[in-house]
Amino acid sequence: MSYPPEQLQLVDLNDEREVLLEAAKTAVARRAGSTVYRGDGVRQTLVVILSGEQMAEHESPSEGFLHVLEGKVRLNGDNRSWEIAAGQLFPVPPEKHSVTALEDSVLTLTVLRQSVINR
Repeated sequence: MSYPPEQLQLVDLNDEREVLLEAAKTAVARRAGSTVYRGDGVRQTLVVILSGEQMAEHESPSEGFLHVLEGKVRLNGDNRSWEIAAGQLFPVPPEKHSVTALEDSVLTLTVLRQSVINR
């Protein structure tokens, strides 16, 4: 998809949240996500993660942001952590990290692709 996309589409995050919440309730990992926008240089994913569950440690994107829409999560980095609550936006640290839901949570993860950062 290029930006701006040929077909502009409105994404109803409330509707998508409901679908993902139901999927998370039946998923073994008790979380669910879907890409709500993918362009040449950016991707945005909506994630629902139920209380007590974790997104296992993984590599950091080149540049990204976590925006908590509902609930509260802990972003665990390299010997440090941050609690991020509903309404807060936080840059993803440039290190391996994991995410733990302290409450049932809905968040967006926005990631810039490497090719855009190096322009």
